[in-house]
Amino acid sequence: MSEKIYGQFDLETIEKLADIVKNKDLGEITIADGDKVITVKGKKCPPPAPMGMPMPMAVGTASPASQTASEASATSAPVTGGKAVKAPIVGTFYAAPSPDSKPFVSVGDKIKKGDTIFIIESMKVMSEVQSEFDGVVREICVNSGDAVEFDQTIMILD
Repeated sequence: MSEKIYGQFDLETIEKLADIVKNKDLGEITIADGDKVITVKGKKCPPPAPMGMPMPMAVGTASPASQTASEASATSAPVTGGKAVKAPIVGTFYAAPSPDSKPFVSVGDKIKKGDTIFIIESMKVMSEVQSEFDGVVREICVNSGDAVEFDQTIMILD
């Protein structure tokens, strides 16, 4: 019985790579053998780009060591008082529906549960995020265009 060949890789090789991705909880794995290249992607997203610079940059150009102490404490600082609105997914935060539009909310705005308060772009999909609380925006902790991590505090409501 002959093994079916996918591209230049046999099914056994592909299955072994898939097992490695699954068992090691990887986002993806790529191997190359001369001019033959195969990438096996898992369900987990690759880690987000390091936080810091608000302007776009290529993934992997800055190391986590380049993050300043104040930036590190801002992303992990506990919320004191108020209600924290957190990022539901990893992605890029946008305060407005388009660059020319006014932000969904600003500091001092009164919002109701269900109001759209920002957008997170993840994997080229724009997801509108609605407020889970009624309140007044006390602080917006990130800038439009910033990369955000899952469960990172985006804004604080009173």
